[in-house]
Amino acid sequence: MTDNRSVFDPIDHDSVADAVVEKIEDLIVNRVLRQGAKLPAERDLAEMLSVSRPKLREALKRLEDEGLIEVVKGEGSFVAKLTNEAMSPALLDLFSRHGDAFFEYLEYRREQEAFAARLAADRHTEFDAEAIRAEVKVMEEAQATNDLKAGMQADIRFHSAIVDAAHNTMLNHMMTSIYDLTRKGVFYNREYLRAIDGTGEALLSQHKEIARAILGRDPDEAEKAARDHIDFVEASFRKGMDQARRETLSRKRRMVSDQE
Repeated sequence: MTDNRSVFDPIDHDSVADAVVEKIEDLIVNRVLRQGAKLPAERDLAEMLSVSRPKLREALKRLEDEGLIEVVKGEGSFVAKLTNEAMSPALLDLFSRHGDAFFEYLEYRREQEAFAARLAADRHTEFDAEAIRAEVKVMEEAQATNDLKAGMQADIRFHSAIVDAAHNTMLNHMMTSIYDLTRKGVFYNREYLRAIDGTGEALLSQHKEIARAILGRDPDEAEKAARDHIDFVEASFRKGMDQARRETLSRKRRMVSDQE
């Protein structure tokens, strides 16, 4: 569990309330504090920041007025929901029924994942490396036990950890919405993908290669591994969809033949 005292450094600024606002805003922008995160209790937070409680209340009120935090009576202060759904439910439903949208989603992810991997190879810290290694380990265990749910969740966390390691706040906030779509299974049905022979082991191998290149601080190889991974996902889905289409046609031909 993260020690809050290592997150909220003491204030040493002439304008105390301004400094508190600026510090918490910075933590939100850089996704140290994410939407829904609960802030420490007022007394604890004032002590961590080395400010008076009246000045802290002034700062929190300004953050609340700006829509950055929400104060829930009897529960505390929370980081507000700052990102809306990437798409409306109706549009998501529409996209889920049209195959071309899925491949455009992969096209977008290919570029962003490659960019993130390149940056992560150059910018990651040891904390980032630990997070990436941890998700690879979970994916290995999930593959060994055929735990599809754990594998899917670790897959998303793995890619999220790489985006975190890229240390680009705009990329981080944008990809959060994309991974939310993935998590909901709107486009990326990992169970369907794994049903295609051999993809489970191949996906794990690709994730390990991406991690190896990033942790080895090789931007070119990291970018290539990320692109190859999405290329594989696209090719596998196309192969599976083509086979399903052939089976449907064969079944219909058989039905017509049986009626003759």
